[in-house]
Amino acid sequence: MEVSRRKAPPRPPRPAAPLPLLAYLLALAAPSRGADEPVWRSEQAIGAIAASREDGVFVASGSCLDQLDYSLEHRLSRLYRDQAGNCTEPVSLAPPARPRPGSSFSKLLLPYSEGAGDLQGLLLTGWTFDRGACEVRLLGNLSHSSLRNGTEVVSCHPQGSTAGVVYRAGDRNRWYLAVAATYVLPEPETASRCNPAASDRDTAIALKDTEGRSLATEELGRLKLRGGAGSLHFVDAFLWNGSVYFPYYPYNYTSGAATGWPSMVRIAQSAKVLQFQGQAALDCGHGHPDGRRLLLSSSLVEALGVWAGVFSAATGEGQERRSPATTALCLFRMSEIQERAKSCPWDFQTAEHNCKEGEQPERVQPIASSTLIHSDLTSVYGTVVMNRTVLFLGTGDGQLLKVILGENLTSNCPEVIYEIKEETPVFYKLVPHPKKNIYIYLTAGKEVRRIRVANCSKQQSCTACLTAADPHCGWCHSLQRCTFKEDCVHPENYENWLDISSGAKKCPQINLFRSSKDKTTVTVVGSFPPRRSEWECVVKNLDTGRQLCRGRSPPGQTCACSIPTRATYKDVLVVNVTFSVGSWHLSKRFNFTNCSSLRECPVCIGTGCAWCKSERRCIHPFTACDPSDYKRNQEHCQVAVEKRTPPKTAGGGRFVENKSNRTHQGLQVFYIKSIEPQKISTLGKNNVIVTGANFTRASNITMILKGTSTCEKDVIQVSHVLNDTHMKFSLPSSRKEMKDVCIQFDGGNCTSVGPLSYIALPHCSLIYPATTWISGGQNITIVGRNFDVIDNLIISHELKGNINVSEYCMANSCRFLAPSLKSSKARTNVTVKLRVQETYLDCGSLQYLEDPRFTGCRVEPEGDTELEVKIQKENDEFNISKTDIEITLFHGENEQLNCSFENITRNQDLTIILCKIKGISNANSIDTSSKKVRVKLGNLELYVEQETVPTTWYFLIVLPVLLVIVIFAAVGVTRHKSKELSRKQSQQLELLESELRKEIRDGFAELQMDKLDVVDSFGTVPFLDYKHFALRTFFPESGGFTHIFTEDMHNRDATDKNESLTALDALICNKSFLVTVIHTLEKQKNFSVKDRCLFASFLTIALQTKLVYLTSILEVLTRDLMEQSSNMQPKLMLRRTESVVEKLLTNWMSVCLSGFLRETVGEPFYLLVTTLNQKINKGPVDVITCKALYTLNEDWLLWQVPEFSTVALNVIFEKIPENESADVCRNISVNVLDCDTIGQAKEKIFQAFLSKNGSPYGLQLNEIGLELQVGTRQKELLDIDSSSVILEDGITKLNTIGHYEISNGSTIKVFKKIANFPSDVEYSEDHCHLILPDSEAFQDVQGKRHRGKHKFKVKEMYLTKLLSTKVAIHSVLEKLFRSIWSLPNSRAPFAIKYFFDFLDAQAENKKITDPDVVHIWKTNSLPLRFWVNILKNPQFVFDIKKTPHIDGCLSVIAQAFMDAFSLTEQQLGKEAPTNKLLYAKDIPTYKEEVKSYYKAIRDLPPLSSSEMEEFLTQESKKHENEFNEEVALTEIYKYIVKYFDEILNKLERERGLEEAQKQLLHVKVLFDEKKKCKWM
Repeated sequence: MEVSRRKAPPRPPRPAAPLPLLAYLLALAAPSRGADEPVWRSEQAIGAIAASREDGVFVASGSCLDQLDYSLEHRLSRLYRDQAGNCTEPVSLAPPARPRPGSSFSKLLLPYSEGAGDLQGLLLTGWTFDRGACEVRLLGNLSHSSLRNGTEVVSCHPQGSTAGVVYRAGDRNRWYLAVAATYVLPEPETASRCNPAASDRDTAIALKDTEGRSLATEELGRLKLRGGAGSLHFVDAFLWNGSVYFPYYPYNYTSGAATGWPSMVRIAQSAKVLQFQGQAALDCGHGHPDGRRLLLSSSLVEALGVWAGVFSAATGEGQERRSPATTALCLFRMSEIQERAKSCPWDFQTAEHNCKEGEQPERVQPIASSTLIHSDLTSVYGTVVMNRTVLFLGTGDGQLLKVILGENLTSNCPEVIYEIKEETPVFYKLVPHPKKNIYIYLTAGKEVRRIRVANCSKQQSCTACLTAADPHCGWCHSLQRCTFKEDCVHPENYENWLDISSGAKKCPQINLFRSSKDKTTVTVVGSFPPRRSEWECVVKNLDTGRQLCRGRSPPGQTCACSIPTRATYKDVLVVNVTFSVGSWHLSKRFNFTNCSSLRECPVCIGTGCAWCKSERRCIHPFTACDPSDYKRNQEHCQVAVEKRTPPKTAGGGRFVENKSNRTHQGLQVFYIKSIEPQKISTLGKNNVIVTGANFTRASNITMILKGTSTCEKDVIQVSHVLNDTHMKFSLPSSRKEMKDVCIQFDGGNCTSVGPLSYIALPHCSLIYPATTWISGGQNITIVGRNFDVIDNLIISHELKGNINVSEYCMANSCRFLAPSLKSSKARTNVTVKLRVQETYLDCGSLQYLEDPRFTGCRVEPEGDTELEVKIQKENDEFNISKTDIEITLFHGENEQLNCSFENITRNQDLTIILCKIKGISNANSIDTSSKKVRVKLGNLELYVEQETVPTTWYFLIVLPVLLVIVIFAAVGVTRHKSKELSRKQSQQLELLESELRKEIRDGFAELQMDKLDVVDSFGTVPFLDYKHFALRTFFPESGGFTHIFTEDMHNRDATDKNESLTALDALICNKSFLVTVIHTLEKQKNFSVKDRCLFASFLTIALQTKLVYLTSILEVLTRDLMEQSSNMQPKLMLRRTESVVEKLLTNWMSVCLSGFLRETVGEPFYLLVTTLNQKINKGPVDVITCKALYTLNEDWLLWQVPEFSTVALNVIFEKIPENESADVCRNISVNVLDCDTIGQAKEKIFQAFLSKNGSPYGLQLNEIGLELQVGTRQKELLDIDSSSVILEDGITKLNTIGHYEISNGSTIKVFKKIANFPSDVEYSEDHCHLILPDSEAFQDVQGKRHRGKHKFKVKEMYLTKLLSTKVAIHSVLEKLFRSIWSLPNSRAPFAIKYFFDFLDAQAENKKITDPDVVHIWKTNSLPLRFWVNILKNPQFVFDIKKTPHIDGCLSVIAQAFMDAFSLTEQQLGKEAPTNKLLYAKDIPTYKEEVKSYYKAIRDLPPLSSSEMEEFLTQESKKHENEFNEEVALTEIYKYIVKYFDEILNKLERERGLEEAQKQLLHVKVLFDEKKKCKWM
């Protein structure tokens, strides 16, 4: 997903009369506004959109919910129910191109509870998933899990409808959801998708309490469909005057036809009880013969008490039935709908049946003056601005229209304020910006755009701005532009911004008039901003630049300037008048050139000339009138005013149409057959042909074009009557829409011709193939849209100019044959252009290359009836298809056979064209007599000769000579190579010996001298809380379960527990029942090891607060396990995790030892991990493979190590808001390696800051950058930039400290990046760091100084690094081991003492005398089952990230730990693995310590049962409300119900479990009843 800003496409105003082409193209080129429009793109088609008052815009697409800010910058995404995955994964079903309202995967998106007291805003979402589920989330924090959810609330069918509204009602002022949905569809293929409960299958509208925990529907909260009624498609839901209204229409989902009139149902806005208040049918069928029975979009204009709807007639699957009158905007008064909503339900069942016999639904009529008919409307949104009703309309071809209703709610001709370049249909819901009324959100396909609601800037003058009557626009004095109020400087000063209520008379206007016989006065009238500075006015002669007059006036008074009447001024033809005050200027140019030619007083005065009343003539204003006439001009005549034609109403000015397509004028009969073409571009069309009969008999023929009903018609005179049956018209440019065409003969009736579509200019997206040969003739295809308005296709060549080519075009593609450019140079590019009218559109380029070269052919028979011809061609870039090539074989006496093309195979050297000749009888004889093959590729025709085979005698002569030459050459070359090889080998051996000596000496010196300065000031140990520690040990591989148990349970109501779960909880607390269930489950073949582990973990969570009972269950199951293993091999008991009890023991140890782990073992364990990390980072670490020079694990050893050195850096940390403490040291010295990447250097710098200051810097690694400072210059350091080395294989080598040639003492600045980048950078196989690819490993890549540095590397040379690492961490490791097997204060942890005594007692009972058996039991139950799991997974205990390398090292430590508990003596030889050899000398010491540890525990006094119970009780209380136990009980029940019959049979066979059997049956009944509830 991504946000981009792009310029709005041009929106030309619709001309009333044909525009000149140049003017129209200028209008196209002019951008509608300077600011780019933000666009946000989803990965899936958008199904719902809503804007909240404070928290941005929410968009649902597929199964994903996205939150955007008001500028459409992305904030975060959430999948439905926080499922795993991401929003880029495709959903299972592609939505239709024009989805009906509510037809998508996302059904509801309702923000509510915003600004409702202290409550947080909430967002209710509805989805088709999980049988039509709903979720309630916090508006301000989508990342928080859902507060409530439930199923069967909305329609579970993607094509089904849902509409809903949330409101407050009732005594407790709770929030309720009124929802209408299509729960059941009749299609058999969708019946299996989801089935609501039988009681809900006929529900149409439901009322739900959104605040209850169960969220169930009350029985009285349903309105059901009438029996036998079909499906209803609900479009919207809204509140008005205390009621909830649902617009809908009856719809047959199988046939795709509306089965009745659109209607509106009304219910009371109440709590729990759904009260039906009536329904009314809506009639918006005016102007269409079949009526409009589909409702596409809905909008309540609440301030006006009016509801607006977009209605449509059926258009057929391919839109073939669309006409200029298919859709209409109709406005209805809500008071009339409420008044006429009958209590008789036609589509619903109600308790009271108030219908009279034969009563039919009354159809409410719309407001006639506001009805607007259009060919393809899709959406509507209405609002009131400055007491003007404004309606925004979306169209099917991506236009956003704006309608302003005049007096009596009369619709004007809509203005196009935005066009989507891709022409995607506009979504049925338009959403206004909740804070700024100058924006609206336009949704189409996968995109949301923020659009300005008006194009104010297109009005160039104050008069034009205010007479346009757009309530969003006004004249800004300070900017001298038509703007939004928000865009005007100092808009709070009401006099600075004139709105439409002021009227054009308030616009500043310069007046020039004769005030007396001696002078002409210039002044300014109207409204202008108040200024404190003085006014200045100047009149200047533009021809000479001379000032004619200049005036000044004090602040608050208007300036005036007088020009004396002089005879010399008669030659002043053009003057410029300027009024200025401060920075505000107003100027006007007056032209007196044609004064004497003007004959009418208003026109004369309007141009600035003077009217001589006595002589009734127009004169120059600066000359005298004889006899003198000095009265003011305004008294003589009314100044000419531009008259605006008022918009015609929807029904006005129509021509009478003749349905019979014939017009009778006396005895003349005119017949119209067709119009061609039926689609033209928005530029218009010069040659539109109408066919019919008797055209030459008419003297006056007129074509009338009627588009949108509220716009003026286009009236066009015929251009040329060609003959009696054909005539030609020239049609003007227009906006995109479908228009109705009729022809009028001699002023008679207008005969309908049919529809004509104005569509956008063609757009090309692809040319293939993009490469062709110079001879031409190849089939070229262009893909795009709107190609059916092309006049012709042109190839533009730099030398040959424009070449017309014949094309075959359909709407989305064009095909043509590439013309020959044989006389041009071999390689040339041409431009493909499309001509529409006189406009040429670039469509892309086509490359010409040299003609293909054929090298030969072979003819081979396949049996006696088929010949195979293989033609060899040099490799080239041509994409030859079957239609381009024609192959003919010549044989015998010039006979020909056509060869049918099979395929083309491209090899490394040649391309083989294979064709076959089938159905012949003498293939062998044709093969021998074949001569040549003719290949025709477009215009290219070539003859290819067969390859000749050398004869036998030629081979016999040439072969021996060649053999002798080859032998002598081979001997000479071999001797020379042998000498050269010997010399190189001796040099390499000397170099290898030198390398080995150096490495061995360095390794020895390091072992004796190296010392690791452990930085143990790591601050507070980052322990995980108990909840996350327990879940990570319970579910180490099932992260999906973690989030469902982490709900905060501290605030839950203890009494609000599900009855079924309470009963199951009580049943599980029956020890006999539980043990029987576990044994029964373990006997089932498909109850896998994973199921056993999950069941044990669910049981541990369910009994987390009953540890005493859980311990008793553990004892019983352990005894049963001993019974099974004592008969076979008792030493193997508890060795693996293959039963429920073994996993239960692991979990029990984790719970009981969590305190001991945190208090005693945690700190040394964290110190070990930290020290190990420090040692690893002391040497080179390959960032791609994670291998390092210092390691404990041979598999992770970086033995291809380069030479490296330490670089001391002076690091300066930028002061940031996240860390402004005064006592923080910001200038730190940090040691890095010259082979470290920039990312590794960042980590070391961060660690140094933490060690120095005891606290982190305050930013994440991905939020900071490094900058090298050299003098006054700075250079940002990056892992990959333009200076990165790219090796021969195309692999990029990551930049290092050495790459930037950073030396000791260099200054590095740490700064905060402006934009964040992903925290985990994953490098691909196209990158390398220290381990170079094989092709580069033996090359000298860094000059002579490093010659041979990648040569002669032997892994065994570096095994001493394992020992060096072991020595560095040895003391820390021993401290950790001894913290585990020590007894602080001579007391063992309760759990260990208790369980070891239990094992001793069981061995004694079993009469097991071998002490090794008990030792193995204890080892398997504690170190193997608990401690090894902790040692290998520090992330279970601490909030840290475990790297793969650390994991490898900890595996070696864990192996040594377990070897210490082993009783067998290890016999290690020189070939033993290094992981075993590393700690071989330490193991005997550890073994003795372990034996002493076991003995000390055994010798401690035994625990009393009361002591153990008290310990377990305290642990239980610690963990109250930690987990959602109800989830665990639910998961346990899933296993019980899966094997219900087997468990029930087992209970029947066991004595004493009859009561448990009854309880189990009761629990199942409770759970089955619970399933029937919609919300769960």
